[in-house]
Amino acid sequence: MTGMMRSRGLALALVACGSFGLAACESGRFGGTRGPVASARATLPEPAEPTVSAVPSGSVSAEPLPPPPGAMAAEVPVMPGAPRPVETLGGGSAPAAPSGPSSRSAAIGAWTAREAAGTTCRVNLSSTPSLDLYRASAGGCSNKDLARVTAWDFRDGEVYLFQPGGAVAARLRSSGSGLSGVLAKSGAPLSLTRS
Repeated sequence: MTGMMRSRGLALALVACGSFGLAACESGRFGGTRGPVASARATLPEPAEPTVSAVPSGSVSAEPLPPPPGAMAAEVPVMPGAPRPVETLGGGSAPAAPSGPSSRSAAIGAWTAREAAGTTCRVNLSSTPSLDLYRASAGGCSNKDLARVTAWDFRDGEVYLFQPGGAVAARLRSSGSGLSGVLAKSGAPLSLTRS
């Protein structure tokens, strides 16, 4: 019992000494006098703000980003007989823009697709978002790649049809009153006209 009382007495003495020690460093915030630490801080000069000088930078250039990993980087072949861009020399005027869809909203709707073999099927381009693309569906298509289309987007004046997983199934441009282009894997021609 005496050992226990002795340890309690020692603990009380330590607490009392600690309280007196803290009271000696009392802050002026609580109505007491300023302690030695506060007065030492008051005599220190304020640090000067560093000056920053301009650093010359290199030139900035813009170029297209490479395709994302796993995407097809190869150029899609141009369909035989499709109109090619005409370069003008000496200030001539550029050719008139085609009258097909020129925006995402203009491409929305039901389309009839004509495949290379001459068969037709239905392709529907929806306005319903699906992650960063829009929903699409194809029905009655004999080409397996076209039949698997589930999404689409309008980028840089072209309509891209996508399969599950993000693979490009076809890439189409405005042509007359519809769209014409090629299937990505086979390079076979594909055209879409309004249903």
